[in-house]
Amino acid sequence: MRDYKEEFDKRTAFIRKQLENAHADGIIYGNSGGKDCTLVGILCKAACDNTVGLIMPCGTKRNHTEDKEDALTVAEKYGIKTHIVDLGNVKEAMQAAVGGAVKLSDAASSNINPRLRMTALYAAAASENRLVAGTGNRSEGYMGYFTKWGDGAYDFNPIADLTVTEIYEFLDFLKAPEHIRTKAPSAGLFEGQTDESEMGVTYSAIDKYILYGEASERDKKIIGEFHARSEHKRNMPFTYKKD
Repeated sequence: MRDYKEEFDKRTAFIRKQLENAHADGIIYGNSGGKDCTLVGILCKAACDNTVGLIMPCGTKRNHTEDKEDALTVAEKYGIKTHIVDLGNVKEAMQAAVGGAVKLSDAASSNINPRLRMTALYAAAASENRLVAGTGNRSEGYMGYFTKWGDGAYDFNPIADLTVTEIYEFLDFLKAPEHIRTKAPSAGLFEGQTDESEMGVTYSAIDKYILYGEASERDKKIIGEFHARSEHKRNMPFTYKKD
């Protein structure tokens, strides 16, 4: 197991260095009440008192109930200033506008949510000279389980190298609220969605494969397919280069 006291000190130092290099006054991040953003919020607040969380419900019932309540619990426990930005009407307007030109697929419609959230985060960050903190973990990154130019966009990410298993261990070390540590991971893209049911494989299986190369043939096939088809998400866009 990692030395999470040492990890805490190194990661908060990393965050302070990012602020110094960018001459930024503070940090902003999306607080959805989940495990990843909870850890990011704790680290950022410890590194920089001027840390703000945005709660950004966007259409689903869970966004407006359980997720919002958990996000507020975390914010109160760690003294993180928080704003609620309801993006539901914005999404409806976007769907109506784009839907007038093309028939939106379910996936395209769902991915509007994280892209609107990142737009809100960067608008607020630019207005107050803040950096946007990313909240994605290593397991999601390997699977490509994030939205390109949505939650995959940020100025820095202090937890990108941690698997989901390690995120939970870190939160246990920090004695984060128990419900945050036990709730089913969900991107909240649509009603009833959970990460593991959508991918068809558990995070424990993904992490075991990433860390030790061990997996059942079924899980190995699913993980390999997800990783292969999401390779474009982990690379910068191609640009023309003169020979």
